[in-house]
Amino acid sequence: MAERTLIKRSDKVAFLGCMGANGEGPEAFNRMRGFTSFSQSKNPTEYSRRYVDEDFDQTDVTGYTPSYAFGFDQYKGDPVHEEIVDILDNEKLGTDAVRNIVIVDFSQPASEPADGYVAVQRSYSIIGDTEGDSTDAYTYSGNLRVKGERILGTATVDEAGQVATFKVAGAE
Repeated sequence: MAERTLIKRSDKVAFLGCMGANGEGPEAFNRMRGFTSFSQSKNPTEYSRRYVDEDFDQTDVTGYTPSYAFGFDQYKGDPVHEEIVDILDNEKLGTDAVRNIVIVDFSQPASEPADGYVAVQRSYSIIGDTEGDSTDAYTYSGNLRVKGERILGTATVDEAGQVATFKVAGAE
């Protein structure tokens, strides 16, 4: 029997594509640090029906609308926190509230590049919920709601583990 290995929560790390100083798209994917919660809901769309000649329902999954519930303690000088706080405090709308996120799976090394890991990139709308809900630290919480297709690829991370570079699978 093959030995099982526990995958730790810290093995799957999110990186947010922060806008550049010129506001023209992500210059880097920065590690999402200081998050007290970051859980994904798949939110499947189901098609259920009962046929007249059967005594039971049949259900098919016809789509997914993934979302992440998040919460973080705000830190000054953190580019991810500054990005999300800017969106929420300034009540940005539409595409101004959409960012790309890369989830890097450190438990799955990539074959190419040798120092890379399996990763998925996707666009999400950043939707705020509450802020200031703690007496110890200033906190923000909300949801990231899917805004585009999954893009499979690989990611390499700098030596400090703070900045990721994403490469689409099959891209040269």
